[in-house]
Formats: sequence, structure tokens, C-alpha cells
Amino acid sequence: MNETEFLRGLYRDFNARRIDAVLAALHEDVTWANGMEGGHVLGRAAVREYWTRQWSIIDPHVEPVAFAPTPDGAVRVEVHQTVRDREGNLLMDRTVTHQFRIEQGMVRRFDILEERGHAGAYLAE
Repeated sequence: MNETEFLRGLYRDFNARRIDAVLAALHEDVTWANGMEGGHVLGRAAVREYWTRQWSIIDPHVEPVAFAPTPDGAVRVEVHQTVRDREGNLLMDRTVTHQFRIEQGMVRRFDILEERGHAGAYLAE
């Protein structure tokens, strides 16, 4: 499986809330961007806790649009992102860029690039 297929599968599993399937594809010591509050969470357990908390507040959906390798070996993914509150009201609808570092078939690091604000800002309104 190539990196594009691997990442498409991760997005499918994330959108279906198959948390164990996604976590199994992450390095044990993964560094994962916290799109709600900023910064990063470290390790699979912290990612699980972050997603569990996130999904209790908002309903994000991320659909990959384009994939591109970077000169330093990362993969950038243009993503159409929608975020709804728990009642289904649209909070965010935009395109963002995600960046993955994959080592030995596992995600080692995930970053959100070109982020203008974050979902947490919508929760405070």
C-alpha cells in the first residue's frame, strides 16, 4: 500500500469514528496536532483522549482532496473540513492543509498547516 492509500484509509476510519483502527496506524510516541486548542498531544493514549473529548463537543469531518510529497519526505494533504456542533449546526467549512510524517508504515507526526484559527474559537462564541 502506498502512502496515499494509507492516508485515505486513515481519513475514512477517522470520519467513521473507528478510533482503534486509526490509533493502530500511529506510532506509539506520535506527535499529533491539537486542532481544537492548539499545540500538540503526544502519544496514542493522548490522541485517544483528545479525540474522545473533541467528539463529545463537535462533529468534525475531513475529506482529502489532494496529496503531495514534500522535498523532506513528508506528505501534505489538502483537506475539505467541515465541523458541526452536536446539534448538527455548521461551525466551519473550509480547506486546510495537513502534513504527515510517516516512518516504517506508521504516522510519526501530524501537523495542521495554513490554519487560520481553530475549532475551539467557534465553541467560545
